[in-house]
Formats: sequence, C-alpha cells, structure tokens
Amino acid sequence: MDDFEINVFVNCPFDEDYRETLLAIVFCLKSIDLRPRLSLERVDAAETRIDKIIGLIKESKFGIHDLSRMVSKVDNEIFRMNMPFELGIDYGCQKLNGAPWSSKQLLILDSEKHRFRMAISDLSGSDIKSHANDPLNATKVVRDWFNAVLGRRLKSGNVIWQRYNDFQAYLYDELVENDGHHSVKDVEIIEIIQHMDVWLNL
Repeated sequence: MDDFEINVFVNCPFDEDYRETLLAIVFCLKSIDLRPRLSLERVDAAETRIDKIIGLIKESKFGIHDLSRMVSKVDNEIFRMNMPFELGIDYGCQKLNGAPWSSKQLLILDSEKHRFRMAISDLSGSDIKSHANDPLNATKVVRDWFNAVLGRRLKSGNVIWQRYNDFQAYLYDELVENDGHHSVKDVEIIEIIQHMDVWLNL
C-alpha cells in the first residue's frame, strides 16, 4: 500500500454549495504534505463506486468524514446517507482489521458540533468538529486536528488560508485568462487539484 502513512480519504459532498469547502480542505492537506484521496480520482467504469471507496479507505491511514449533508433539503426528501455509510466502512476497517489499519485515525466534521446526535446517536462521545459551513473554518479545523495527530508544528490555519487565496488568484489567471474557461467553477475538481500540485511546486 504505497503512501498509506500520508493518504487521507476525504469523504465529503461534491455538490456546488460545498465545492469551496472541499477545495480548501484538499489544499490544506496538500500544504501539510498529505495526500488527499477522493472517489473522483478513480475513473474506471468497470469498478463500482463502493469498490472504489473501499479501495481508497484501505489505502489511507487517515479519514475525513463530513456529515453536514445528511439532512433533507425539502419536505418528504430522504436523508442522504452515503457519507455516514462511508464513515461506517472506515470505522469498521480500523476496528476489525489488524495492522496497519488499526492505526487509522478519523476526523468527523459537521456544520454544527452536536447536530449529528439526531441522526447517529451511536457517535455520542465522539469528538465531532464543526466547520459552520465555512471554508476558512474547515481549513483551520483540519489543520488543527492534524497538528495534534501528527505531533509536529504545522503552518497555521491563517497562513494556509492566505496561500489558498493566492492559489485562487493564480487559478483564475490559468483557467479563465489563459485557457478561456468562462469561470473557474466550470472546471472539474480533479483538474483544479492538478493545478494545486503545479502551484505548490512552483
């Protein structure tokens, strides 16, 4: 399992409202020399979505699980349970397997710290972190958690956020001014992550 020690499975929404938070989290991880792993990166049509996710979980020492979208948006809409389901797989991988999976560590996020209790009471007693649906808050929460978990002094959340803003200016120039896209939002997340790699290595 190449890069197990630095792989981070990111179980987050991919909807437009969450896009900036997701990109901020990914940028934060890359800024502290970790490797975010998203189901979007595996494009083999012969591989089922759940098999992709299980593969990524098995390859990753860390997991970030955001439960902020497990609520219905309109009357009579069913809760969205994909993210809690994937959290359960990752938790089971940690608890039911031996080494190296027993060393896995999980960060659980939500928009409000105690809201999860209404849906998953079994998580009571877990240290859920709140990002308040704000990309800057998400950046700081992720940075602070890894600062404690990795046991080494990392760049501050404010510094990482400023660098992310600098990257966004670069990204606009590359995608809109140079490549002719109407908007940065027109570009797929995976391509933006590729631009992160280029910019961070400049």
